[in-house]
Amino acid sequence: MRNTIAVFIKQGLDMRHNPMTLIQFLVFPVVAFVFTAMVARPNPDIPDTMFVTMFAAIFAGMSVTVTIASVVAEDRERRSCKFLAMAGVRPQQYLLGVGGFVAVVGLVIALVFAAMSGFTGAQFVRFWGVIALGVVTSTVLGATLGLLARNQQAATAIAMPVAMVLGFGPMLAQFSPSVARAFSVFYTQQVSVLANDPAASLTRPLLVIAANFVVLLALFVAAYRARGLK
Repeated sequence: MRNTIAVFIKQGLDMRHNPMTLIQFLVFPVVAFVFTAMVARPNPDIPDTMFVTMFAAIFAGMSVTVTIASVVAEDRERRSCKFLAMAGVRPQQYLLGVGGFVAVVGLVIALVFAAMSGFTGAQFVRFWGVIALGVVTSTVLGATLGLLARNQQAATAIAMPVAMVLGFGPMLAQFSPSVARAFSVFYTQQVSVLANDPAASLTRPLLVIAANFVVLLALFVAAYRARGLK
């Protein structure tokens, strides 16, 4: 626990000196607000929650993935990962520390989306919880990509297209059954389904999200050890 807290604090200090890293976290809430105010509310045929739920799901799949990939790759470039490993920091401790800080920021943004949605009571909690699951899973995905990349620039180059596919794929799936079937195995599709349909069954989506999380976690541990950080 001590190692995890130390890494968490280190990441917080790093972010304080480079706050622009998290600027993309604000993009999707702002876009959702503008579209809701200027497109959804004036049009009686468009639900007020449409853009909020849509962009919340995209945010969970995109912003967190790219940010954490860049953060982890920067740690590797500066050899911070190597020093932490030499200090006895294990893969799960590093992930909880570095990923935990980014995830906490993501969970706060998820609360902003939930507040914008207008949901109350159980629906509010369910919506926030669904986006939170997407944020946490994307954290593991991004951290893995950051470990696999050669440097910070390469991490962004790899993470961005992966995040765009996982983030925007579910939006396209709303208009194409074939795309929906293709993306049904990915956690972002299930997050989108639950975010956009408060009445949707939780069982299958949660199982798919859990399976994605376990696979990504195993890949992260393997990548951490493959880089000699064990």
